[in-house]
Amino acid sequence: MQPVYLNDAEIRNQLFPFAQIRHVADMRVGILTIREKWEALLGTAVQLISDTSALPEGAQVFAANILPSRAFVASLRSSPDNPDWSTVKVVQYPWHIFQLNDWAIREDFEYLRSRPGAGSIPVGGTAVHLINPDQIFIEPGAKLQHCILNATEGPIYIGRDAHVMEGCLIRGPFALCENATMKMGSKVYGATTIGPRCVMGGEIKNSVVFGNSNKAHDGYLGDAVLGEWCNLGAGTSNSNMKNNASDVRVWHPSSDTHLAAGMKCGLLMGDYSRAAINTSFYTGTVVGICVNVFGDGIPPKFIPSFTWGTRGLSKYEFEKALSDIQAWKKLKHQSLTDDEINRLRSIFELS
Repeated sequence: MQPVYLNDAEIRNQLFPFAQIRHVADMRVGILTIREKWEALLGTAVQLISDTSALPEGAQVFAANILPSRAFVASLRSSPDNPDWSTVKVVQYPWHIFQLNDWAIREDFEYLRSRPGAGSIPVGGTAVHLINPDQIFIEPGAKLQHCILNATEGPIYIGRDAHVMEGCLIRGPFALCENATMKMGSKVYGATTIGPRCVMGGEIKNSVVFGNSNKAHDGYLGDAVLGEWCNLGAGTSNSNMKNNASDVRVWHPSSDTHLAAGMKCGLLMGDYSRAAINTSFYTGTVVGICVNVFGDGIPPKFIPSFTWGTRGLSKYEFEKALSDIQAWKKLKHQSLTDDEINRLRSIFELS
């Protein structure tokens, strides 16, 4: 096969706030990111591009918002000019990330457990109760204590060195990625993905958290997406359904209008954003990148990037923002890179 390129030029603005800080193919849907799915199924690295003007002749270029399947890649190998497009899913809007998460977890689960040498670690004794264990895969190094994993309605994946504390009740489809933690007494419904190094607690349903983010206390997160390095204070919750059960309409900046996102849509929060203790979010709230949400009352349904507070929508000073991000990163033994700073500066200057 020719080298595969994933292009996000035409879709990047559609996926605010998750594609402004990263290439679309580095978004997580299911267990793996889109790039990781392509590379795992193809067995080789793919190239990420945002411009097709300098590609080599014969290069295979796919939109970066396509979620490939095992069936699609098999058809691509046998018929490169006419693969089976009916076997893929497409992330066209940010709420599609959680809406397609059920399908994506199932696809990724089957691939991950079929890898050569892959094997689920045994969980002995009565400390962990497994329901439908054939649909539960636990990577080496994972720690589980006095919890219930119910895979009746979908598979459950527990990543390497992940930690499920005592009292957790988890229903699939569910993915807890590498080094992530579910705190004591958490209640999780599918289809939910908790990305690497996240710390999560409370009640969570049909949500995707990209990585390095925290919702460590009680509160409800449902039909939602959090980027990386987000933090929700204790008691923070989002509404995911309107009182009249009508479609949730979400502000879509690139369309300059509200779009219908279906009957359920909660919080869409961009990277490096945080919410103070007991924050309540309306249905279909969009929070940009690097926002510090605090103040009296319920925040507005759209909060632009680099906003400080919610009343009056003051600008978050850039150096202060970097200092705060650095402090949060230090908690997970990481630090800001020059590339991250440059990306944040570009977004700040446009906000």
